[in-house]
Amino acid sequence: MLPLGASWAGTCRALPDYSCQPDEGVVRSLCNLGYARGVCARFPAGEGPDAVRFTISADDGECLRIFYVIERDHLPFSHGPMAYSLSRGAFDQPAPGEIISRQAQAYVASYLRRKAEASAR
Repeated sequence: MLPLGASWAGTCRALPDYSCQPDEGVVRSLCNLGYARGVCARFPAGEGPDAVRFTISADDGECLRIFYVIERDHLPFSHGPMAYSLSRGAFDQPAPGEIISRQAQAYVASYLRRKAEASAR
């Protein structure tokens, strides 16, 4: 399974002062999987993270409990819990940064879509 639960397209935000629309092959093989350091010319240098992963720890019908792990060299770089209110369609607390927030929202959308598809069967 892909880290965000599905393949996503979007604008590259790897460099803060520059955005672009990568081609589909780059998005599929690098952006959607993480770990593009040394492979993608736009990947920032330095000691920052390489990838982010999410998992649902609980779904009680009112709230999704989510854990995120930001990775560097396949090891935890930072991590934490998140809570998503299904009735409000929003996270209870802001995610640690805009990009993580958008990725978490994409993960929730993928999860809810897969859940609805499974219920329809």
